[in-house]
Amino acid sequence: MAKGFAEKLKSLFSHKSELSSDFFDDLADTLIEGDLGAKTAFELAEQAEKECKKNGTLTQEGVFAVLKQNIRSFVKEAKLEPSAGKTSIYLMLGVNGVGKTTTAAKIGKFFADRNVSPIVLAAADTFRAAAIEQLQYHGEKLGLRVVAHQNGSDPGAVVFDAADAVASQGGGLVIADTAGRLHNKENLVRELQKIDRIAAQKAGEGCYKKILVIDATTGQNALRQAEVFHEAVGVDAVVLTKYDSTARGGIAALVGKELNLPVAFVGTGEKYEDLSLFDADSYVEAFIGN
Repeated sequence: MAKGFAEKLKSLFSHKSELSSDFFDDLADTLIEGDLGAKTAFELAEQAEKECKKNGTLTQEGVFAVLKQNIRSFVKEAKLEPSAGKTSIYLMLGVNGVGKTTTAAKIGKFFADRNVSPIVLAAADTFRAAAIEQLQYHGEKLGLRVVAHQNGSDPGAVVFDAADAVASQGGGLVIADTAGRLHNKENLVRELQKIDRIAAQKAGEGCYKKILVIDATTGQNALRQAEVFHEAVGVDAVVLTKYDSTARGGIAALVGKELNLPVAFVGTGEKYEDLSLFDADSYVEAFIGN
């Protein structure tokens, strides 16, 4: 995942004969490049300097061990498991262009492969005709039912009908796509809050999750998006898309530290199978390197 970034970290050691304050300043700069944000990067570098000097651990391995431990402390995982016999609703959030609709389909396949049934995809992005058609295409390819209304209709009604369809079969999973037009934030927030109320009413107790999809390559922009959606409706878990194409990936740690948000899945390619459970330990190992 983060070979390019990990290599940059390693190269710091090849250019320094001793771990001076200048070294830790360079370490902070490199961590910023890894999308950890300036504030977090400087905090991590300062912590590493303090702990390494206190313990007399001034080797690459020692610095990396301290970094891994400190970053791991705020990386969080989410385990999503639909409850048998109940109506679970997963509301997919995110701005246009992050791969939200495709991710909804991938999550549908993920749970279908684990014998969750029925699974219904709800086309609740009713303002973009292409989003409805895209979800219907995915549903057809995967053999999953899609509940859709006509373009421009009430997205809350789509989620309502999808939840009823699942409930009538004794429970199952609704995965609802939503609009992501951040340029009109007030309208988007109002719309999402309405869908949120309906989903909360229709889902079984503890079975409603709001899942934010963000592009792992966009760093600070992704954090801003997470702040907007978390403030609007509250986010339960994050999915990182384009996880394979980034040499940075610090956003997984940053959303954990700044917003206390866990990561559930990572998307690593275009195929339906290219969705993996997020593992915090593996993430930190790959991010920092050896």
